Amino acid sequence: MTLSWFSIVRLGLIQMCLGAIVVLMTSTLNRLMVVELSLPALIPGFLVALHYGVQLSRPNWGYLSDVGGKRSFWVNSGMALLVTGAVLASFAIGIFPASYVFGMVLSVIAYILIGFGVGAAGTSVLALLGSFTAPHRRAAAATITWLMMIFGIAATAGIVGSLIDPYSHSKLMIIVACLGGIVMVVVLAAVWGLEEGLTPQRAPETSAGIIAGVKEVWSEAPARNFTIFVFLSMTAYFMQELILEPYSGLVFEYTPGQSTSLSGLQNGGVFVGMLSVGILATGLRWGALRSWVVLGCLGSAVSLGLIVACAFVPAMISLNVAVVTLGFFNGVFAVSAIGSMMALADQGQRDRVGTRMGLWGAAQAIAAAVGGLSGAIFVDILRATGVDVSHAFGIVFLFEASLFVYAALMARACVKQPAIQAALVAGE
Repeated sequence: MTLSWFSIVRLGLIQMCLGAIVVLMTSTLNRLMVVELSLPALIPGFLVALHYGVQLSRPNWGYLSDVGGKRSFWVNSGMALLVTGAVLASFAIGIFPASYVFGMVLSVIAYILIGFGVGAAGTSVLALLGSFTAPHRRAAAATITWLMMIFGIAATAGIVGSLIDPYSHSKLMIIVACLGGIVMVVVLAAVWGLEEGLTPQRAPETSAGIIAGVKEVWSEAPARNFTIFVFLSMTAYFMQELILEPYSGLVFEYTPGQSTSLSGLQNGGVFVGMLSVGILATGLRWGALRSWVVLGCLGSAVSLGLIVACAFVPAMISLNVAVVTLGFFNGVFAVSAIGSMMALADQGQRDRVGTRMGLWGAAQAIAAAVGGLSGAIFVDILRATGVDVSHAFGIVFLFEASLFVYAALMARACVKQPAIQAALVAGE
Protein backbone atom coordinates (compact mmCIF):
# COMPACT_ATOMS: atom_id res chain seq x y z
CA MET A 1 0.00 0.00 0.00
CA THR A 2 1.03 3.61 -0.60
CA LEU A 3 -0.19 6.91 0.79
CA SER A 4 -3.76 7.73 -0.17
CA TRP A 5 -4.79 11.30 -0.89
CA PHE A 6 -6.31 11.44 2.59
CA SER A 7 -2.99 10.32 4.12
CA ILE A 8 -1.14 12.98 2.11
CA VAL A 9 -3.51 15.61 3.50
CA ARG A 10 -2.81 14.27 7.01
CA LEU A 11 0.90 14.86 6.43
CA GLY A 12 -0.03 18.30 5.13
CA LEU A 13 -1.69 18.99 8.49
CA ILE A 14 1.68 18.35 10.17
CA GLN A 15 3.34 20.81 7.81
CA MET A 16 0.58 23.30 8.59
CA CYS A 17 1.27 22.93 12.32
CA LEU A 18 5.00 23.41 11.74
CA GLY A 19 4.34 26.67 9.91
CA ALA A 20 1.89 27.85 12.58
CA ILE A 21 4.51 27.63 15.34
CA VAL A 22 7.51 28.83 13.36
CA VAL A 23 5.78 32.00 12.07
CA LEU A 24 5.38 33.26 15.64
CA MET A 25 9.09 32.80 16.27
CA THR A 26 10.27 34.46 13.07
CA SER A 27 7.75 37.30 12.89
CA THR A 28 5.87 38.16 16.10
CA LEU A 29 8.71 37.58 18.58
CA ASN A 30 11.13 39.25 16.18
CA ARG A 31 9.00 42.41 16.12
CA LEU A 32 8.54 42.39 19.91
CA MET A 33 12.31 42.25 20.44
CA VAL A 34 13.08 45.10 18.05
CA VAL A 35 10.16 47.48 18.73
CA GLU A 36 8.73 46.77 22.21
CA LEU A 37 12.05 45.74 23.84
CA SER A 38 14.21 48.12 21.71
CA LEU A 39 16.79 45.39 21.11
CA PRO A 40 19.09 45.58 18.07
CA ALA A 41 17.68 43.71 15.06
CA LEU A 42 20.87 41.63 15.28
CA ILE A 43 19.50 39.78 18.33
CA PRO A 44 16.41 38.18 16.74
CA GLY A 45 18.43 37.87 13.54
CA PHE A 46 21.02 35.77 15.36
CA LEU A 47 18.34 33.64 17.05
CA VAL A 48 16.49 32.88 13.81
CA ALA A 49 19.81 32.17 12.07
CA LEU A 50 20.64 29.82 14.95
CA HIS A 51 17.43 27.85 14.44
CA TYR A 52 18.23 27.53 10.72
CA GLY A 53 21.81 26.53 11.47
CA VAL A 54 20.65 23.79 13.82
CA GLN A 55 18.59 22.40 10.93
CA LEU A 56 21.79 21.35 9.21
CA SER A 57 21.30 18.29 11.44
CA ARG A 58 18.46 17.19 9.12
CA PRO A 59 20.53 14.33 7.58
CA ASN A 60 21.03 12.87 11.05
CA TRP A 61 17.29 12.98 11.81
CA GLY A 62 16.63 11.33 8.48
CA TYR A 63 19.12 8.58 9.28
CA LEU A 64 17.55 7.97 12.70
CA SER A 65 14.08 7.68 11.17
CA ASP A 66 15.48 5.30 8.53
CA VAL A 67 17.05 2.88 11.00
CA GLY A 68 14.29 3.22 13.60
CA GLY A 69 11.57 1.99 11.28
CA LYS A 70 8.81 4.24 12.69
CA ARG A 71 9.00 7.77 11.35
CA SER A 72 5.86 8.76 13.29
CA PHE A 73 7.90 8.66 16.50
CA TRP A 74 10.28 11.32 15.18
CA VAL A 75 7.39 13.43 13.90
CA ASN A 76 5.81 13.46 17.36
CA SER A 77 9.15 13.95 19.14
CA GLY A 78 10.11 16.80 16.83
CA MET A 79 6.80 18.59 17.33
CA ALA A 80 7.16 18.22 21.10
CA LEU A 81 10.60 19.85 20.91
CA LEU A 82 9.22 22.60 18.68
CA VAL A 83 6.31 23.45 20.99
CA THR A 84 8.58 23.38 24.06
CA GLY A 85 11.01 25.75 22.35
CA ALA A 86 8.19 28.10 21.32
CA VAL A 87 6.82 28.35 24.87
CA LEU A 88 10.33 28.92 26.25
CA ALA A 89 11.09 31.60 23.62
CA SER A 90 7.87 33.43 24.48
CA PHE A 91 8.66 33.22 28.18
CA ALA A 92 12.11 34.72 27.52
CA ILE A 93 10.48 37.87 26.03
CA GLY A 94 9.21 38.77 29.51
CA ILE A 95 12.63 38.08 31.08
CA PHE A 96 14.63 40.51 28.90
CA PRO A 97 13.52 43.72 30.73
CA ALA A 98 14.65 42.27 34.08
CA SER A 99 17.79 40.43 32.94
CA TYR A 100 19.21 40.72 29.45
CA VAL A 101 21.71 37.89 30.03
CA PHE A 102 19.15 35.43 31.41
CA GLY A 103 16.67 36.33 28.67
CA MET A 104 19.33 35.77 26.03
CA VAL A 105 20.39 32.41 27.47
CA LEU A 106 16.78 31.21 27.56
CA SER A 107 16.24 32.42 24.00
CA VAL A 108 19.31 30.59 22.70
CA ILE A 109 18.15 27.34 24.33
CA ALA A 110 14.63 27.89 22.97
CA TYR A 111 15.71 28.49 19.39
CA ILE A 112 18.02 25.46 19.46
CA LEU A 113 15.02 23.36 20.52
CA ILE A 114 12.96 24.97 17.76
CA GLY A 115 15.62 24.13 15.17
CA PHE A 116 15.88 20.53 16.33
CA GLY A 117 12.10 20.21 16.40
CA VAL A 118 11.64 21.54 12.87
CA GLY A 119 14.49 19.35 11.64
CA ALA A 120 13.22 16.14 13.25
CA ALA A 121 9.54 16.55 12.40
CA GLY A 122 9.99 18.17 8.98
CA THR A 123 12.57 15.65 7.77
CA SER A 124 10.48 12.72 8.92
CA VAL A 125 7.40 14.06 7.10
CA LEU A 126 9.41 14.42 3.89
CA ALA A 127 10.82 10.91 4.39
CA LEU A 128 7.29 9.53 4.73
CA LEU A 129 6.26 11.31 1.53
CA GLY A 130 9.35 10.11 -0.33
CA SER A 131 9.10 6.51 0.86
CA PHE A 132 5.39 5.85 0.57
CA THR A 133 4.00 8.15 -2.13
CA ALA A 134 3.24 6.58 -5.50
CA PRO A 135 5.51 8.06 -8.21
CA HIS A 136 2.63 9.68 -10.14
CA ARG A 137 1.45 11.44 -6.97
CA ARG A 138 4.75 12.85 -5.73
CA ALA A 139 4.57 16.26 -7.42
CA ALA A 140 0.98 16.79 -6.32
CA ALA A 141 1.80 15.60 -2.79
CA ALA A 142 4.62 18.13 -2.51
CA THR A 143 2.33 20.92 -3.70
CA ILE A 144 -0.48 19.98 -1.31
CA THR A 145 1.74 19.77 1.77
CA TRP A 146 3.60 23.01 0.92
CA LEU A 147 0.37 24.95 0.37
CA MET A 148 -1.03 23.64 3.64
CA MET A 149 2.09 24.84 5.43
CA ILE A 150 1.69 28.31 3.91
CA PHE A 151 -1.98 28.30 4.89
CA GLY A 152 -0.98 27.50 8.48
CA ILE A 153 1.49 30.37 8.50
CA ALA A 154 -0.98 32.88 7.04
CA ALA A 155 -3.92 31.80 9.20
CA THR A 156 -1.89 31.82 12.42
CA ALA A 157 -0.39 35.23 11.72
CA GLY A 158 -3.82 36.70 11.00
CA ILE A 159 -5.55 35.15 14.03
CA VAL A 160 -2.74 35.96 16.47
CA GLY A 161 -2.55 39.49 15.07
CA SER A 162 -6.20 40.04 15.93
CA LEU A 163 -5.86 38.54 19.43
CA ILE A 164 -2.61 40.02 20.70
CA ASP A 165 -3.65 43.73 20.71
CA PRO A 166 -3.42 45.43 23.15
CA TYR A 167 -0.14 43.63 23.77
CA SER A 168 0.86 42.15 27.11
CA HIS A 169 3.34 39.40 27.91
CA SER A 170 0.74 37.34 29.78
CA LYS A 171 -1.52 37.45 26.72
CA LEU A 172 1.40 36.31 24.52
CA MET A 173 2.07 33.33 26.80
CA ILE A 174 -1.60 32.30 26.81
CA ILE A 175 -1.77 32.46 23.00
CA VAL A 176 1.43 30.45 22.49
CA ALA A 177 0.50 27.83 25.10
CA CYS A 178 -2.97 27.34 23.59
CA LEU A 179 -1.57 27.16 20.07
CA GLY A 180 1.05 24.62 21.19
CA GLY A 181 -1.63 22.42 22.77
CA ILE A 182 -3.80 22.53 19.64
CA VAL A 183 -0.80 21.71 17.44
CA MET A 184 0.17 18.65 19.48
CA VAL A 185 -3.38 17.26 19.39
CA VAL A 186 -3.62 17.74 15.61
CA VAL A 187 -0.21 16.14 14.97
CA LEU A 188 -0.83 13.14 17.21
CA ALA A 189 -4.15 12.55 15.46
CA ALA A 190 -2.60 13.03 11.99
CA VAL A 191 0.09 10.36 12.44
CA TRP A 192 -2.03 7.86 14.39
CA GLY A 193 -1.85 4.56 12.48
CA LEU A 194 -0.52 6.32 9.38
CA GLU A 195 2.35 3.90 8.73
CA GLU A 196 0.37 0.69 9.17
CA GLY A 197 0.45 -1.41 5.99
CA LEU A 198 2.56 1.00 3.96
CA THR A 199 5.10 -0.43 1.51
CA PRO A 200 8.08 1.62 0.23
CA GLN A 201 8.08 2.23 -3.54
CA ARG A 202 11.69 1.15 -3.93
CA ALA A 203 14.52 -0.38 -1.94
CA PRO A 204 16.93 1.90 -0.05
CA GLU A 205 19.68 3.33 -2.23
CA THR A 206 23.19 2.01 -1.90
CA SER A 207 25.99 4.51 -1.39
CA ALA A 208 29.68 4.66 -0.59
CA GLY A 209 28.84 7.20 2.12
CA ILE A 210 27.37 10.68 2.45
CA ILE A 211 30.69 12.47 1.82
CA ALA A 212 31.33 10.50 -1.38
CA GLY A 213 27.75 11.06 -2.51
CA VAL A 214 27.96 14.83 -2.04
CA LYS A 215 31.28 14.98 -3.91
CA GLU A 216 29.80 13.04 -6.80
CA VAL A 217 26.76 15.31 -7.04
CA TRP A 218 28.90 18.45 -6.75
CA SER A 219 30.98 17.24 -9.70
CA GLU A 220 27.85 17.41 -11.90
CA ALA A 221 27.64 20.90 -13.44
CA PRO A 222 23.79 21.10 -13.54
CA ALA A 223 23.47 20.11 -9.89
CA ARG A 224 26.29 22.43 -8.84
CA ASN A 225 24.86 25.42 -10.73
CA PHE A 226 21.38 24.79 -9.38
CA THR A 227 22.81 24.64 -5.85
CA ILE A 228 24.31 28.10 -6.35
CA PHE A 229 20.99 29.34 -7.73
CA VAL A 230 19.10 27.95 -4.72
CA PHE A 231 21.50 29.64 -2.31
CA LEU A 232 21.36 33.01 -4.07
CA SER A 233 17.60 33.11 -4.61
CA MET A 234 16.78 31.85 -1.12
CA THR A 235 19.12 34.42 0.42
CA ALA A 236 17.05 37.07 -1.33
CA TYR A 237 13.82 35.31 -0.35
CA PHE A 238 14.64 35.34 3.36
CA MET A 239 16.44 38.69 3.65
CA GLN A 240 13.23 40.59 4.41
CA GLU A 241 11.99 38.02 6.92
CA LEU A 242 13.38 39.73 10.04
CA ILE A 243 13.10 43.37 8.97
CA LEU A 244 9.67 43.70 7.35
CA GLU A 245 7.68 43.81 10.60
CA PRO A 246 10.14 46.15 12.37
CA TYR A 247 9.97 48.31 9.22
CA SER A 248 6.19 48.51 9.55
CA GLY A 249 6.47 49.43 13.24
CA LEU A 250 9.32 51.95 13.07
CA VAL A 251 8.41 53.66 9.78
CA PHE A 252 4.62 53.27 9.58
CA GLU A 253 3.88 53.00 13.35
CA TYR A 254 2.03 49.69 13.06
CA THR A 255 0.98 48.06 16.35
CA PRO A 256 2.20 44.53 17.17
CA GLY A 257 -1.15 43.17 16.03
CA GLN A 258 -1.04 45.11 12.76
CA SER A 259 2.53 43.93 12.10
CA THR A 260 1.61 40.31 12.75
CA SER A 261 -1.41 40.67 10.47
CA LEU A 262 0.93 42.11 7.82
CA SER A 263 2.88 38.86 7.93
CA GLY A 264 -0.41 37.02 7.47
CA LEU A 265 -1.18 39.12 4.39
CA GLN A 266 2.23 38.35 2.94
CA ASN A 267 1.86 34.63 3.44
CA GLY A 268 -1.66 34.80 2.06
CA GLY A 269 -0.13 36.27 -1.08
CA VAL A 270 2.42 33.43 -1.13
CA PHE A 271 -0.41 30.91 -0.94
CA VAL A 272 -2.27 32.50 -3.88
CA GLY A 273 0.95 32.70 -5.93
CA MET A 274 1.72 29.03 -5.38
CA LEU A 275 -1.81 27.97 -6.16
CA SER A 276 -1.83 30.07 -9.33
CA VAL A 277 1.32 28.43 -10.70
CA GLY A 278 0.05 24.97 -9.78
CA ILE A 279 -3.17 25.54 -11.71
CA LEU A 280 -1.70 27.36 -14.71
CA ALA A 281 1.58 25.48 -15.19
CA THR A 282 0.55 21.96 -14.20
CA GLY A 283 -3.24 21.88 -14.59
CA LEU A 284 -3.62 24.03 -17.70
CA ARG A 285 -0.05 23.49 -19.02
CA TRP A 286 0.28 27.26 -19.54
CA GLY A 287 3.89 28.37 -19.55
CA ALA A 288 7.09 26.51 -18.73
CA LEU A 289 8.24 26.42 -15.11
CA ARG A 290 11.50 28.16 -16.03
CA SER A 291 9.46 31.16 -17.16
CA TRP A 292 7.53 31.10 -13.88
CA VAL A 293 10.80 31.03 -11.91
CA VAL A 294 12.05 34.10 -13.77
CA LEU A 295 8.70 35.88 -13.37
CA GLY A 296 8.68 35.14 -9.64
CA CYS A 297 12.18 36.54 -9.15
CA LEU A 298 11.57 39.69 -11.21
CA GLY A 299 8.13 40.28 -9.68
CA SER A 300 9.63 39.96 -6.20
CA ALA A 301 12.27 42.54 -7.10
CA VAL A 302 9.65 45.02 -8.32
CA SER A 303 7.52 44.42 -5.21
CA LEU A 304 10.46 45.22 -2.94
CA GLY A 305 10.87 48.48 -4.83
CA LEU A 306 7.19 49.26 -4.12
CA ILE A 307 7.70 48.52 -0.40
CA VAL A 308 10.51 51.10 -0.37
CA ALA A 309 8.38 53.60 -2.30
CA CYS A 310 5.61 53.35 0.32
CA ALA A 311 7.76 55.26 2.80
CA PHE A 312 8.48 58.13 0.39
CA VAL A 313 5.38 58.26 -1.85
CA PRO A 314 2.59 56.92 0.39
CA ALA A 315 -0.11 58.07 -2.03
CA MET A 316 1.21 55.71 -4.72
CA ILE A 317 0.52 52.40 -2.97
CA SER A 318 -0.19 51.20 0.58
CA LEU A 319 2.29 49.04 2.46
CA ASN A 320 -0.30 46.27 2.81
CA VAL A 321 -0.86 46.07 -0.95
CA ALA A 322 2.87 46.10 -1.66
CA VAL A 323 3.47 43.30 0.88
CA VAL A 324 0.68 41.15 -0.59
CA THR A 325 2.23 41.68 -4.04
CA LEU A 326 5.61 40.58 -2.70
CA GLY A 327 4.02 37.49 -1.18
CA PHE A 328 2.31 36.60 -4.46
CA PHE A 329 5.52 36.72 -6.50
CA ASN A 330 7.45 34.96 -3.72
CA GLY A 331 4.88 32.16 -4.03
CA VAL A 332 5.23 32.06 -7.83
CA PHE A 333 9.00 31.78 -7.44
CA ALA A 334 8.92 29.20 -4.64
CA VAL A 335 6.55 26.64 -6.17
CA SER A 336 8.12 26.87 -9.65
CA ALA A 337 11.59 26.48 -8.13
CA ILE A 338 10.40 23.41 -6.21
CA GLY A 339 9.02 21.93 -9.44
CA SER A 340 12.34 22.60 -11.14
CA MET A 341 14.18 20.98 -8.24
CA MET A 342 12.06 17.83 -8.45
CA ALA A 343 12.78 17.53 -12.17
CA LEU A 344 16.52 18.18 -11.88
CA ALA A 345 16.86 15.65 -9.07
CA ASP A 346 16.38 12.88 -11.63
CA GLN A 347 19.19 14.14 -13.89
CA GLY A 348 22.60 12.43 -13.75
CA GLN A 349 23.22 9.40 -11.55
CA ARG A 350 19.80 7.92 -10.70
CA ASP A 351 20.90 6.65 -7.28
CA ARG A 352 21.83 10.15 -6.11
CA VAL A 353 18.34 11.70 -6.11
CA GLY A 354 18.22 11.89 -2.32
CA THR A 355 21.72 13.34 -2.15
CA ARG A 356 20.81 16.10 -4.60
CA MET A 357 17.70 16.99 -2.64
CA GLY A 358 19.73 16.98 0.56
CA LEU A 359 22.38 19.24 -0.97
CA TRP A 360 19.77 21.72 -2.15
CA GLY A 361 18.00 21.53 1.21
CA ALA A 362 21.25 22.35 2.98
CA ALA A 363 21.82 25.26 0.59
CA GLN A 364 18.35 26.55 1.40
CA ALA A 365 18.90 26.25 5.17
CA ILE A 366 22.21 28.12 4.97
CA ALA A 367 20.65 30.77 2.73
CA ALA A 368 17.76 31.25 5.16
CA ALA A 369 20.20 31.86 8.01
CA VAL A 370 22.51 34.10 5.98
CA GLY A 371 19.64 36.04 4.39
CA GLY A 372 17.73 36.74 7.59
CA LEU A 373 20.81 37.58 9.65
CA SER A 374 22.48 39.74 6.99
CA GLY A 375 19.30 41.78 6.47
CA ALA A 376 19.13 42.56 10.19
CA ILE A 377 22.87 43.32 10.39
CA PHE A 378 22.80 45.68 7.39
CA VAL A 379 19.89 47.64 8.89
CA ASP A 380 21.68 47.94 12.24
CA ILE A 381 24.93 49.07 10.62
CA LEU A 382 23.20 51.70 8.48
CA ARG A 383 21.22 53.06 11.43
CA ALA A 384 24.35 53.11 13.61
CA THR A 385 26.15 55.24 11.01
CA GLY A 386 23.37 57.85 11.15
CA VAL A 387 21.30 56.82 8.14
CA ASP A 388 17.62 57.70 8.50
CA VAL A 389 15.49 54.68 9.46
CA SER A 390 13.42 54.81 6.24
CA HIS A 391 16.55 55.01 4.09
CA ALA A 392 18.30 52.26 6.08
CA PHE A 393 15.49 49.77 5.50
CA GLY A 394 15.07 50.98 1.91
CA ILE A 395 18.72 50.34 1.04
CA VAL A 396 18.51 46.77 2.32
CA PHE A 397 15.24 46.09 0.48
CA LEU A 398 16.75 47.39 -2.77
CA PHE A 399 19.86 45.22 -2.29
CA GLU A 400 17.54 42.23 -1.82
CA ALA A 401 15.76 43.22 -5.04
CA SER A 402 19.09 43.20 -6.91
CA LEU A 403 19.75 39.64 -5.69
CA PHE A 404 16.39 38.57 -7.11
CA VAL A 405 17.27 40.12 -10.48
CA TYR A 406 20.57 38.24 -10.57
CA ALA A 407 18.77 35.03 -9.54
CA ALA A 408 16.40 35.51 -12.48
CA LEU A 409 19.37 35.70 -14.84
CA MET A 410 20.85 32.55 -13.31
CA ALA A 411 17.52 30.73 -13.64
CA ARG A 412 17.54 31.19 -17.40
CA ALA A 413 20.87 29.38 -17.56
CA CYS A 414 20.60 26.60 -14.95
CA VAL A 415 16.89 25.67 -15.11
CA LYS A 416 16.76 23.61 -18.31
CA GLN A 417 13.64 23.05 -20.39
CA PRO A 418 14.01 19.24 -20.65
CA ALA A 419 13.98 19.00 -16.88
CA ILE A 420 10.88 21.18 -16.68
CA GLN A 421 9.06 18.98 -19.15
CA ALA A 422 9.96 16.01 -16.98
CA ALA A 423 8.41 17.80 -14.01
CA LEU A 424 5.19 18.38 -15.92
CA VAL A 425 5.03 14.72 -16.92
CA ALA A 426 5.67 13.67 -13.30
CA GLY A 427 2.78 15.86 -12.20
CA GLU A 428 0.30 14.02 -14.40
